[in-house]
Amino acid sequence: MARSNSTTAQAEPDSRYAVIRLLAALIVMAVGGSGMYVIAVVLPTVQLEFGVTRGAASVPYTALLVGFGVGGLVMGHIADRFGIMIALLIGAVSLGLGYSAAAMAQSLWAFTLVHGLLIGLLGCGATFAPLIADTSLWFVRRRGIAVAVCASGNYLSGTIWPPIVQSFVYDIGWRQTYIGLGIFSFVAMASLALIMRPRPPAAALAAAPASGRPQRATSSSMPFGLSPGKAQALLCIAGLGCCVAMSMPQVHIVAYCLDLGYGAARGAEMLSLMLACGIASRLISGMICDHIGGLRTLVMGSALQGIALLLFLPFDGLVSLYVIAALFGLFQGGIVPAYAIIVREHFSPAEAGSRVGMIIMFTMLGMALGGWMSGAIYDLTGSYRAAFLNGIAWNLVNLTIALTLLYRTVRLTARPPIAAA
Repeated sequence: MARSNSTTAQAEPDSRYAVIRLLAALIVMAVGGSGMYVIAVVLPTVQLEFGVTRGAASVPYTALLVGFGVGGLVMGHIADRFGIMIALLIGAVSLGLGYSAAAMAQSLWAFTLVHGLLIGLLGCGATFAPLIADTSLWFVRRRGIAVAVCASGNYLSGTIWPPIVQSFVYDIGWRQTYIGLGIFSFVAMASLALIMRPRPPAAALAAAPASGRPQRATSSSMPFGLSPGKAQALLCIAGLGCCVAMSMPQVHIVAYCLDLGYGAARGAEMLSLMLACGIASRLISGMICDHIGGLRTLVMGSALQGIALLLFLPFDGLVSLYVIAALFGLFQGGIVPAYAIIVREHFSPAEAGSRVGMIIMFTMLGMALGGWMSGAIYDLTGSYRAAFLNGIAWNLVNLTIALTLLYRTVRLTARPPIAAA
């Protein structure tokens, strides 16, 4: 009986175990999200080894992000049915095999296929949307900051891995570095997955509101005054737009620094700095979400990201680029987690997992499309200026949608609140 009571207490939302589980999710995401940042660091080396253009060398990153996005849906379904531990164990095996297979690839297309399927779809795909959805079910109070902490693992990954990988690539080569990453990823993820064996108290949380405030007339049947399908479509397009813009500095900052004569090491440091500031941004944005809601947080992040992209156009000095990289990280880090909070605030809680997974898939597709487009634009123009302008245009798409939804929400919430049942 004591054992049963202990297990019941352990499975409660907002419990000590929930916090331990959150920390485990943070580390798992930091390890499992390595793929999207490692490929950015080795991009110039891979381009030289396979003798391809910058645009072609960006294709493995695009394949990885497409796989990452689709994998969020696939692995999220597995997590819903069998538990997050099973999804993470599949991810651990896939990353271990994927990095090792990529290290042995003899052509760009084999390298691309491995990144799309093993590293992206089955590996990284298990560690973002499924973990965010799982975390949202373990917290009622401060759900915004809990989701932000979990999502910060993705940027923690980007902070840790670029300088480490750049150092190992320089010392022992990218193939040996990939093999080491595969071994480490498998051991670390498989070990931490065992901590997350208990299923979330989904039944207890399914009907729980995101906050103690009264539910407004926007409600889940007509989010933003639109049908759920139209509202979902707009959020997916917004996610695509913000991440096409976001991918330009994240994917190409190393190559950009090489072109400017600063070297790959400086670019890797800027990427690490950018994503370290993104961690702070996600935590701050999570706290802001708990006070002003996800939609206003999205508008704020989108506007600031656009300003940071504009700053890349007139300034390309070494010190300036370090400063702008830091600002970019601070400005855009809270954008993607805000979508999860928006879904919890405006849609039925019973649909949160599938709707978050769908939007996250479109953000990953945006990162994939943006990474490829920036490389292709560079090949056409011989510089990154047009690629930055392309990112700014896509960011305006995101900001326009976010402002439109905010306007509709403000207009609808002027109605009297619906009393809580």
